[in-house]
Amino acid sequence: MRAERPRAARYPFVTDVTLTDLESAENIIQKTRDLSLFGCRLVPGNSLSKGARVRIQMTHQGEVFEAFGRVVDTRDNSELGVFFTKIEDRHQLILEKWIAELRRRGF
Repeated sequence: MRAERPRAARYPFVTDVTLTDLESAENIIQKTRDLSLFGCRLVPGNSLSKGARVRIQMTHQGEVFEAFGRVVDTRDNSELGVFFTKIEDRHQLILEKWIAELRRRGF
């Protein structure tokens, strides 16, 4: 069995996140563990099940990033993997800026 690999490089990135379950409209506050162009990993990850559709909002250095996503991975109730499914252009630019900064720092 082949291990699943991420589609893009992941970079250590810690910031507060508001995750909204689109089915229940419940808001959950978590923290990011890492970030990529396609998604992020959150901790703690015990609040949603695989397949849940979410809206994610995170703030870093005064900029707000928002996207819609889907929970694609849960690990031992300690981590939650979210894949971004829809990002508006202005938020995509913010995400790309953050990733560029992380690359420059050598993470």
